Amino acid sequence: MVFPVVVTNAMRVSRNAFPEWLGEHTESLKNQLAKEGAVLLRGFPISNAVDFDALSKAFGYTDFTYQESLSNAIRVNHLPRVFTANEAPPEVEIFLHHEMAQTPVSPNKLFFFCQSAASEGGETPLCRSDLLYDDFKKEHPVWAAKFEQLGLKYTTRMPFVNDQTSGQGRSWQSTLSVNSKRQAEKKLQELSYSWEWVDNKALLATTPVLPAVKNLPDKSQSFYNQLIAAYLGWPGVSDDPSATLRFGDDSQIPVTALQRVSELAERHTYDLRWQDGDIALVDNHRVMHGRRRYSGKRQRLVLVCLAKG
Repeated sequence: MVFPVVVTNAMRVSRNAFPEWLGEHTESLKNQLAKEGAVLLRGFPISNAVDFDALSKAFGYTDFTYQESLSNAIRVNHLPRVFTANEAPPEVEIFLHHEMAQTPVSPNKLFFFCQSAASEGGETPLCRSDLLYDDFKKEHPVWAAKFEQLGLKYTTRMPFVNDQTSGQGRSWQSTLSVNSKRQAEKKLQELSYSWEWVDNKALLATTPVLPAVKNLPDKSQSFYNQLIAAYLGWPGVSDDPSATLRFGDDSQIPVTALQRVSELAERHTYDLRWQDGDIALVDNHRVMHGRRRYSGKRQRLVLVCLAKG
């Protein structure tokens, strides 16, 4: 297995010729993406957010904007469909996750564009979640059955104002696209969340039961959730997972299960080391992603487009 699939500009396609090349290859790229879960385009004439926007539009997927999402990450829009991957500080690692799997509405496809690679670090780890689940199910069929049958509930804390120090620091006003508590409660009720107001206007919100496992079109199964990111990266979760993560029947998830999933993921994870101009297409249902810490004088700038597929 080659993962991710790498397509280089071996023919040295020019900027003027690139739209035609893309039109001729879009379907084959879609097929590769569906089969392998991730495709890297390297060396093509893409240099800014406008180019990236045009490339993502060429695939014909339905838009999934940051504003309409329930993402808890702080991002900055460059264009209506193009925004930064995450505004968390460089020293904050973002652990493996399926984009917005902790919400009732999530994108199918992800487009990443590296406008500027970091001096050191900043790789994007990519993990085949279907292969991870195969391993986990063989090792721990009882746990796997519970995840499949019961699903998951997540409890997240949304601050009153954006917390720029956190990878999950988006305020409840921004997350829910509301201006008042009353509007927030109406939106949460529509989404079947339960909630509590805490700590000077912060919001503690618990999802309805969400799937932990997704059945894919090729009959494989993906461990589609945010368990690794939450367990390793959300504040306080490693000490007491039950405060944030529970099975759908509100029973506790064994810490040993969370530990083992995190360990098994390493078998199927590839660190994408960015080069300027790289484009990565990711099937959000099959592949998890994250962000390594980075440093140095050269700032990392990775932009994203999300799509419903």
